[in-house]
This record gives sequence, C-alpha cells and structure tokens, in this order.
Amino acid sequence: MPFISQLEPDALLAAFMAEPPAGFVVDRSPQGMPGFVAPFDLLTTADDALRRRVTGLPLYRRWSRLLRWRTRFAGTTVSEYAPLPANVSPAALARGLKSAYGRECRLLIVKDIAQDSPLLDDADNAYARAFASACEDEGYVLLEGQALAWVPIDFASTDDYLARLSSGRRKNIRRKLRSLAGLEIEAVPTGDARFDDAATLATYYALFDNVYAQSEIHFDRLTAPFFRALLQDADSGGVVFVYRHAGRMIGWNLCYEHGGKLIDKYVGFAYPQAREHNLYFVSWMHNLDYARQRGLTHYVAGWTDPEVKSFLGARMTFTRHAVYARNPLLRMLLRRLGGHFESDRQWQATTEATDE
Repeated sequence: MPFISQLEPDALLAAFMAEPPAGFVVDRSPQGMPGFVAPFDLLTTADDALRRRVTGLPLYRRWSRLLRWRTRFAGTTVSEYAPLPANVSPAALARGLKSAYGRECRLLIVKDIAQDSPLLDDADNAYARAFASACEDEGYVLLEGQALAWVPIDFASTDDYLARLSSGRRKNIRRKLRSLAGLEIEAVPTGDARFDDAATLATYYALFDNVYAQSEIHFDRLTAPFFRALLQDADSGGVVFVYRHAGRMIGWNLCYEHGGKLIDKYVGFAYPQAREHNLYFVSWMHNLDYARQRGLTHYVAGWTDPEVKSFLGARMTFTRHAVYARNPLLRMLLRRLGGHFESDRQWQATTEATDE
C-alpha cells in the first residue's frame, strides 16, 4: 500500500487519477501525493446558520458566483483519508505542499487528515498527528472535517447487533427490514462479464446519477468512465450488491473487501422504488451481515448522512482539513470564522448534549 492512511484498494485511487470528476484537473505533488484543482463553493461545508445568513443577503443569486473559487486540493474525493506519501517526513510534506501550491490559488486545502482513527494503526495515526501539527506550524488553519461512520464487527448475528440499540430504534429498523421479503439480493464481483456491456453500465450509472441529483452537496460529479473502470476491475476486491424487486434492479451498492474491512463506497437507487423498499436500511443491515459472515473486522460506511447512520448504530470518527489561505487577511478571517465550517462536529456536540 503506497500511502499512509489508505483504507481503499489502489485501484480506486488509480481510477480517480485516470477518470477524475467532471471539472477536476488531477495531478501529483512533487512528493507524490494525489491532488486536484476544482471550483469550490465556499458554502459547501458551512453550517446552517452561516448558510442562511449568506443566502438571505440581497441579490444573492446575482453575486453567489463570487463564492465559487478555483481551489487547490491535496488528497482525493474517493479515499476516506488523505493519502499521505510514506517516503517523506510530515514536516517536509507540509512545507513542500505550501511551497508548490501556496501561491497557485486563493486556497490550498489538504483534505481529510486522519484524527486518531480507530480504523488505522498506531504508526499511521502518529504520522497524521505529526503532519497536522506541521501544517499548523507552516501557517495552515486546521478545521474539523466530516464524520466518518464505522461499525466494529463484534456481534454474532443481526439480532445481537440490534439488541445493542434502543427499543425504539430496534422496532423501527425491524419494520423497515420487512421489505426484504419482496427483494432479491445478488452479490456480483467487479470484473463480472455483465459489466462489459455498455447498456448495463449505462443503467448502473443512471441509478448513481439519481442519488447524486438528490444529494445536498454537488462537489464531485463522478463520471461514467470512472464507474466503468471500477466495475470492470476484477482484481480490486470489489463486490456489487444488486437489489431487485419483481425482477427489476432498483438499487446497487459497490463495496470493497480490503485490509480486513468492508469499505462501502457507492450506491445507485431507482426512485421512488428504493424508498418504498427501504433500501438504505436494508443495504446497511445486509452489509453488516456480509462483513460478519466474511470474518471482517470493520464496516466503513462513509461520510454522508451521519444522523441516519448514527441511528443505525454507527460510531463516528473525524478528520481535519488543513487550509492555507494565500492572503494573510483571509487567513486571519478563516481562523475567526473556522467554526462555521465544522458542521459535522457541531452535529455531534448537539447530539451528545441531547443524549445527556
């Protein structure tokens, strides 16, 4: 594995570099770290209060484009954590990224630096801590990142897992799992011959596009060639769980069995059928059961929907983003307002306060 903090198979990062999201320009830093330049809406990770305040200003629609900046990122949008090169010290990496890119755009963002992750070993966590500290020494501003959902596979059965949840949640989930009676589930390895068919690939991509269209964040629109590369790769450890009702595909979920973990990456849903058959909840429980039967240690469930995933029993681990602003005044402003761009951490704090 070429990068520190890498949970995914190499093939996923290779596909990102070969077939990047629409509008992204990808490259590698002088130290070998993947990165990209892309338009970035400054409100993408803003909390609700700031978003309402800004979007409520007079004539917002006319000048909102001014908040969309060409931005340099170090990292990818397909890896859970920043892929950090193993052959360079944390201080040299922080300094080298700033030297190479600190003047290129208004913002340089090193995204998703692991923060004492239960999914990484001690050495990787130590490197990530040292790197974050080195970034701060170089003038980057550290911001809390998104909540990454994960579940330890330490239960003996679905009933055992559900027994750990509150009675209200158990009842709700069991009710949704009744949808299983009307579903057929097939596990298809990536590289299967069906993925050589252009019409089949188009159908899978259309269902992914459905999910993208209803998402609140539209930052990285992954392309059809990207998914073709993933679905046709027989050596990546990928498995596609296909959900059918009455013989028709109404959803799919691409996961990777890698490093002893099940890494959940992408879904495609047909609406309204996916909602009618509770595919989000059904696929969650199916993935947990699959990981248990395969003897895996963790289910890694991704960044989105922390409220729903927490309801389903997930634990959360956070990252940090290291942001370097080219303009010193902007850097100072970022330090003052940074908390408004840590919405997932705010959600966790609110949840914990409510639980108390």
